[in-house]
Amino acid sequence: MHESPFDPEHPRSHDPDTPSEFKSDPWRRPWHRDKDTAQDTTSETDVPTPPDGRPADGGEDPLLLVTDKAVHVNRHADVVAQHIDEVILETRRRDVLDGEPQDHDRLLEQPFVRGEHWKEVWERALDPATGRLSRPVLVVVAPRSSGSTTFALRLLAEHTAGHTRLVKLDADWPAPSRSRLPLERDHAYQLDLKHPVHDALSADFLSALSTHAVNLRAARSHLVLTVAEDLWNDHHLGEREGIQVLRLRHAPAAQQLIEARLDANGYSQLTAALRSSAVARAGVRGLSAVAAARAARTIVQTWQEHNRHEQQYERPHDDGVEPLTLVRRIEAALTDWREELDTRFGETTTRHSGDNPSLTLEDRCLLLALAVWQSAPMPQVTRCASRLQHLLERTPGTDVLSPAHAVFASRGLRRRIKDVGADVDTRDVVVFDRPAYGRAVLEYVWDNYDVLREPLIGWLVDTAVEATPEDRAVDALTDLTTRHGTVEHLDTLGKIAGQSRPDVLGIVMDSAVRDEHVGRLAWSVLYRWASQQNHAPVVLAVCRRILSEPDVTASAAKMAMVRLRRVARTAGDDGLRGRVLACFEELSGQPAVTDRLVTEVERWQQGKGSDRGGGLAFLALMAVLDDKKPWLTTTPPPGVDVVRAVHDLLGDPATAPEIIPRLASWIRGSAADTDAYAHLRDQLLPALRGHDMFRAGMSLMQELQDISTARGDSVADDFYQHLVDPRVRAVFPAPGDAA
Repeated sequence: MHESPFDPEHPRSHDPDTPSEFKSDPWRRPWHRDKDTAQDTTSETDVPTPPDGRPADGGEDPLLLVTDKAVHVNRHADVVAQHIDEVILETRRRDVLDGEPQDHDRLLEQPFVRGEHWKEVWERALDPATGRLSRPVLVVVAPRSSGSTTFALRLLAEHTAGHTRLVKLDADWPAPSRSRLPLERDHAYQLDLKHPVHDALSADFLSALSTHAVNLRAARSHLVLTVAEDLWNDHHLGEREGIQVLRLRHAPAAQQLIEARLDANGYSQLTAALRSSAVARAGVRGLSAVAAARAARTIVQTWQEHNRHEQQYERPHDDGVEPLTLVRRIEAALTDWREELDTRFGETTTRHSGDNPSLTLEDRCLLLALAVWQSAPMPQVTRCASRLQHLLERTPGTDVLSPAHAVFASRGLRRRIKDVGADVDTRDVVVFDRPAYGRAVLEYVWDNYDVLREPLIGWLVDTAVEATPEDRAVDALTDLTTRHGTVEHLDTLGKIAGQSRPDVLGIVMDSAVRDEHVGRLAWSVLYRWASQQNHAPVVLAVCRRILSEPDVTASAAKMAMVRLRRVARTAGDDGLRGRVLACFEELSGQPAVTDRLVTEVERWQQGKGSDRGGGLAFLALMAVLDDKKPWLTTTPPPGVDVVRAVHDLLGDPATAPEIIPRLASWIRGSAADTDAYAHLRDQLLPALRGHDMFRAGMSLMQELQDISTARGDSVADDFYQHLVDPRVRAVFPAPGDAA
């Protein structure tokens, strides 16, 4: 095979008349492949690179700023000269925050309660003369769960021009940075700063907002930051040009919020039921905005449960208990059960006593099982309760009474079921028709028994029948681990479920990243897990589901791809690499994912990304077709050097076995068309020439033996004639020839 000398210090210049497909001949210009290092020093976000593939460091086009006096050229978007009438963004950094566009009309149709306090703050944000926002940057400081995000989005929807594009940004960053804030004409951005670590505000960031406000005003754009009260720390921002600080002290009245949600979703009959009950109204008094939204969902779920129960379950004929009405069910669902649960879990008791409401250990386990499964067959409830009790009693190095002895010495199961507030119908099905109470039981035990959290997680993981969000145990597990939104709970879940039930762990994390309150934390945990081999398969599964959704937002897709990149960097010879590649190939047909894969290849070839992630992305893109032809050979993206990528992957013994079958597939698909085959062959030949490419070339020719051209010639022989120097053909015969 021809061995062309190559001097990386003195590369030869290009011939301007050379066809474009040959200008990327890897042996005509130098490049350096970045090997993975032992320690990952890359940021969680994409390295900034212009969308046309040109390098961001030293090679990007300058930012053009046109003012009324002169034209100013700057290297960074945060440099602004004088008063700007026009901002023409010639390039856009790829690491600016992404977000989800919001529809003006849909926002205005959503239920919204302003309240007196909100009205007062609302008016302070407006310019009385124009009715528009008075400043380009608003900082809304509010307690958590008070509805500040809703306040900000509604404010923008009502008081920005109809052509203004509203975007709810996702703060996928390690720390607030003005360079990460997007800046485009006629845009209104809303950004939540609520992560306890990644959104900690610095004085430098707050000071830089003044400059950003000037840019926004020139572009006729706005930014509303909603900051959690505990992160504000009395920064004394004071009066700054272009910035206004507003404080929301509390949410509107909870009952008004609930009624607005019910009416807007067609449940006016439930609004009437809520108003008719003093007990229900008292139960929602003082709730935060988030808790009020949850209460509205609870009322609807209670109504659905009421209808289902009326149709499905039979009550014992001799119980003498009147069926629960819908109003009574709503009252029960909105009741704070802590006082009753204080008595149920009030004392340590080893035996049941009629005048002592405290439950024994076995009855507490039974109550928890009922709280998870609600109404279910008795054997299922029994097994679930016994499993939890055995888990709690299992102490290494001690003798424990056998389960048969412990069960036989206790009270009968039917009596115990009645004592914890459930019943048994005529078909031997346990009827625990108290979903809100059951949820309160689980939350009470979770909140009050710190030492029980790990056993509870392990029990729920083991109890899950199916890895679906609808599974009762998975649903309870999701609610508990995301209840207070802490990383510790998610890490504990990962430690327990990662080995035994990764499918359950994946479903819980999938739900967590979609949660509006703990989603940021869950994405952060997945980012860390992506570099851990034991958790990487779970990260892969979650990101695969996110990216496969047709309506995935740009922000979610970006965060998923960043984490898949880290998984690819971690993947070894344990099969994980193949799973990442299969994921990339499966998703490569989606335009948004294709763009992300192209970015991975560009980063790799620019020396800014991992050769593992970039190589896998290129292999996946090889499967993308354009009019039944390989897309990379017909209309490759401008920033991707196809010949160089093929050369790199063929020259690496670890990746050569992966790319050779794909190259053979390319060639097989074009062999019947003489012109297409010749064009593809001439594109591939430069990648097969050069130092250390002999083995890869011979392996490829071995793979091509069964393929013939339109004229009946052997493709393997054709490549052999083009690649192997006639002087050495006697020493290195064509594959398939007799030795």
